Amino acid sequence: MNGAEAIIKAAVDSGVEYCFANPGTTEMPFVAAMDSEPGFRPVLSMFEGVCTGAADGYGRVSGRPALTLTHLGPGFANGIANLHNARRANSPIVNLVGDHASWHVNYDPPLASDIESLARPVSTFFRTSKSVDRIVEDFAAAMRSAWQPSGSISTLVLPMDLQAKELSDRMPNVSILPPKRHFKTDYVEAVAERIKAGKRLVFIVGDNGLDEKGLKAAGRVGQLPGIKMFAETFPRISHRGGGLPDLDRLPYFPEKAIAELEKFDEVVCAGVVEPISYFGYEGLPSRLAEVDRLVTLAEVGEDVSGAMEALAELLNAPAHKDLTGTIPLPSANEALTPDSIGKVVATGLPDDCIVSIEGGTCGYPFFTESALSARHRVITNTGGAIGQGLPAGFGAALAEPGNTVVCLQSDGSAQYTIQTLWSIARENLPVVILIAANHKYNILQNELRRYGVKEFGSNSIALTVLDKPRVDWLSLAKGYGVEAVRVETNAELAHAFKAACDSKAPRLIEMSL
Repeated sequence: MNGAEAIIKAAVDSGVEYCFANPGTTEMPFVAAMDSEPGFRPVLSMFEGVCTGAADGYGRVSGRPALTLTHLGPGFANGIANLHNARRANSPIVNLVGDHASWHVNYDPPLASDIESLARPVSTFFRTSKSVDRIVEDFAAAMRSAWQPSGSISTLVLPMDLQAKELSDRMPNVSILPPKRHFKTDYVEAVAERIKAGKRLVFIVGDNGLDEKGLKAAGRVGQLPGIKMFAETFPRISHRGGGLPDLDRLPYFPEKAIAELEKFDEVVCAGVVEPISYFGYEGLPSRLAEVDRLVTLAEVGEDVSGAMEALAELLNAPAHKDLTGTIPLPSANEALTPDSIGKVVATGLPDDCIVSIEGGTCGYPFFTESALSARHRVITNTGGAIGQGLPAGFGAALAEPGNTVVCLQSDGSAQYTIQTLWSIARENLPVVILIAANHKYNILQNELRRYGVKEFGSNSIALTVLDKPRVDWLSLAKGYGVEAVRVETNAELAHAFKAACDSKAPRLIEMSL
C-alpha cells in the first residue's frame, strides 16, 4: 500500500463520503489510488472555488467533513475565497494539496510556492507530510482538528513522492469519532436570573441554535415579556417554515441593527460571536452593542439548542405554538419584483428542501416570507466572499441525495463560480437555480449612495452595471448542460418553479427584473 492508498482507506474508515477535486500533475498518485477503494467518491469540478464551496455546503448539511483535492499553491489559492466563508461558518473541511516531489521542490520549479502562507489564514490545522510512514497519522490529525463541535478547516500538503511511496509497515488503524456538543449550565442559569429580574433581553441566535429544537425553545422563551429573538445576520444553516418560530435575521446595515439592539437592556449571544458591523461607516460604531451589555448563553460549537431548551425549562416558558398564516401572493400577471419573487418562491418550496441564498436582491425578501413556507433549511453567505451560493448548493445536494436544493442567486455573484452548473449537470442533481437578473451590482450602487453619491457618473455606472453585453443566461446554462427558461411575471415564475422542482433534475430559471 502506498501513501495515497493509505490516506484514501483512512478517509473511508473515518466516514468520509466525498472528495471535491480539481487535480493536477502532482496529485496523479492520489488520483490513481482512488480506484483502490470502491467506497471513495471523487467529484470533479472545473474550478477549485467550486470544490471548496461544495465542501462547505456539504459540511453544513451533513455535519461531517468532506475532502478537497487541489493542485499546489495556485490551485489552493483559487479556493481560498470559499474557504474564508467556510471558516466563518465553522464548517469541517480537510484540504489535501499535492506538492512537488520532496527531491524536486528545492529547485524552485515554476509552480513552487509558499503553500503554508496561503493556507494559514483559512486553516486551523496545517501540516506538510515528511514521511510516508507517518502520512496516515498526519491525515488523522487533520481529520480530528476539522471534526470538532465548532468545525474547522485543516490543510495537509502531500509531496508527490510520498503519495507514491510504499509504506514500510502495515497501515495503522484510524479511529475518529463524531464530536459531541455540551453547554455550560451556569451560563444558562445566569441568563435565566436576568429574565426573572425583569431585564429586557434581545437574543442573537446562531450555530445549531437555529435547528428545530433550538427554534422551538427560542419560540417558548420569546413569548416571555421583554424578550426578542433574532437569528444572526448570516446563519450557517437555519431551519425555517413548517410552523417553526420566525427568527428573522438581525438587520444587515449597522444603524438598523443598533436601533433594534438598543431597545433592550442586554444582548444575549447564543452560538454567535460579538456582533460587529459588516463594514465600517463614518459616524457609526463598529460594535453593534457595547461589550458590557453582552451576555453569553452558549458559545459557538457548544450545544446551543440544548442551552435554549434548558433555559425554557428553567423559566417554565409557555409551550411552543406553531406559527400559522399564509403568504400573500402578488398579482399573477404583474412584472417580477424582489418582493414578489420572495413571495412566489417561498410559497412554492417543496417540503424539507434546502435553499442556498447569495445576493441581497431577493435573499432578504425571501427569508422574511419563508417563515410561512413548508419546512426547509437556509444556507447563507457567512463570510461575504462572493461565489459561495452555487457551490454550497451543489455540496448540499450531495449531502442529501435526492433532496431538492434551490439556489436563490443574484446574476453578478453567480458568475464567480458559474462552473458549478457543469458539476451539477454532471451529477444530475435536483438543483433549481434561480437567477435574479437585474444586470447590475445593486449592492454596490446602494453602497455608493450610502457613501454620499447622489448621481452616478459614467465610470460609476461602468463599474456597477452588467448590461454591455448582457449575460445570455439561457445560452450559458445550455452550454453547461442545464435546461433553462426565462420568466418575467409572477405567474410565469410560479409555473416554472413548480415544473423545475417536480423534474428532480438540474434547472435554471432566469428571473428578469
